[in-house]
Parts: sequence; structure tokens; C-alpha cells
Amino acid sequence: MTFSACAGRLVMMSVLQNAFANSSSSLIQSKIMGSLIFVLLPPFSHWQLFGAYVAAAVVRGVVVGAGVFAITVWFAPPSFAAPLWSVAFAILGAAMLGALGLIAGIWADKFDQLAAFQNFVVMPATFLSGVFYSVQGLPAFWQAVSHLNPFFYVIDGFRYGFFAQSDVSPWLSLAIAAAALAVTTAIALSLLARGYKLRQ
Repeated sequence: MTFSACAGRLVMMSVLQNAFANSSSSLIQSKIMGSLIFVLLPPFSHWQLFGAYVAAAVVRGVVVGAGVFAITVWFAPPSFAAPLWSVAFAILGAAMLGALGLIAGIWADKFDQLAAFQNFVVMPATFLSGVFYSVQGLPAFWQAVSHLNPFFYVIDGFRYGFFAQSDVSPWLSLAIAAAALAVTTAIALSLLARGYKLRQ
């Protein structure tokens, strides 16, 4: 893998991890410090709360990703074959991880639980998604396992924007990433609507 290919994937990894960290840490901090009441007191709907947390996560993820990208430009000038694909997958991936971070923040009662969620769910899914390698080089069984990971499609679609090359069709990646976002959104909205671990 060339340096520029690795750099592009590092950018996406930064986007995903920071989007997750923003929504999850914001919520768990409010719960632990007891300031969550000031978020729940105003007459915000669960849709508005979801939108605020996820939008903030997307902004942080994209800004950090842009910073990593700006640094890597000094070492490997990029060539964008289809830049709109990269932008679309960056925003879609950040939104998906922002929603997942919201779920983790609602579920966790302390930072240890949140760290466990990140270490045993988010990090393995990120590193096993082809960030530092192409899944084409894996045995058939592990290729099939990688294709069950929605993070793979986000990173593969993002890479397509740089090189117009991907392990699967970018349209398939877009559809699966959008489906993963829909699932995490539905779960997060359900938890917010019920006030799960928020209104006790």
C-alpha cells in the first residue's frame, strides 16, 4: 500500500474515532457531572437532541479529519479521482459513529463502561475494516467476515474518492453505510424517546 493510500485511510479513521468520541463523551460527562438535567429540561424533542449531538459529532470528525489530511499533504500530495465520494463517505461515516457514540453514552453509566465499548466494539471494527490493508489479500473466510463490518464500506468508499479504486462497488458501500446509519439512528432515537438511563 502506498503512503498516500494509507494516509487517506488514516484520515477516515480519525473522522470515525473523533465523531464517536464527541457524542459519547459529551453525554457521559453530562450524566456523571449531573448537568444532563439542563439538556433535558428545555422542551426539546428526541429528534432535536439526536440532531444536536450527531451534528456536533460530524463537525468534530470532519474538522479533525481535515487537520490530519492537511498534515499528510506535506508528505504525499493527494490525487482526488472523485472528491464528492470522499466527502459523502466522511459525512456519512461521521454521522454513523456519532449515532453509535450517542448509544454508547446513553448505555454507559461511567467512563470505564464507555472505554470498554470503545475498546471492544469501535476500535476492533475500525482496525478490521481495511484501514491499513486491502481485504483482497485476506483468505476467503476473512474477506467474508470483513464484508459483514459496516466500517469496511465507509472506509472503502472513502478510498474510492481518492483513487477511483475500491474492493466493492462504491454504490454498494453507500447503500450499506446508509443502512448502518439508519439502524444506529433508529436505536438512538428509541433510547432518547424512552429516556433510557436519562430520566431516572
